[in-house]
Amino acid sequence: MATKLQQLQSKACQASQYISKHGTAYYRQLLEQNKQHIQDPPTLEKCNLLAKQLFYTRLASIPGRNESFWKELDYAKNLWKNRKDLKVEDAGIAALFGLECFAWFCAGEIVGRGFTFTGYYV
Repeated sequence: MATKLQQLQSKACQASQYISKHGTAYYRQLLEQNKQHIQDPPTLEKCNLLAKQLFYTRLASIPGRNESFWKELDYAKNLWKNRKDLKVEDAGIAALFGLECFAWFCAGEIVGRGFTFTGYYV
């Protein structure tokens, strides 16, 4: 446990040193590339206004997303009803999609366990 802590501290120290050397240049470059998105003056009121706009824009998009969801579900039901007419190519694409979803699930589980394959640290 102590060696893991020392490794973590060492990596944190290296990251801190890298950020202190290269962080300001990256920050300036990022701001320069995205200056069209910056609101002047950057006040608290402007930030609150933008946060509210984002929230209500997302809220307004729910009916469209709901409609898209039901269309996709109807399409999937229709495919299932007419599965005898399904081509091997379409079935293969669906199988690969399912396999990719499972792979991302497994990757998330591994990351969640602290990058171990065997189980959780106890």
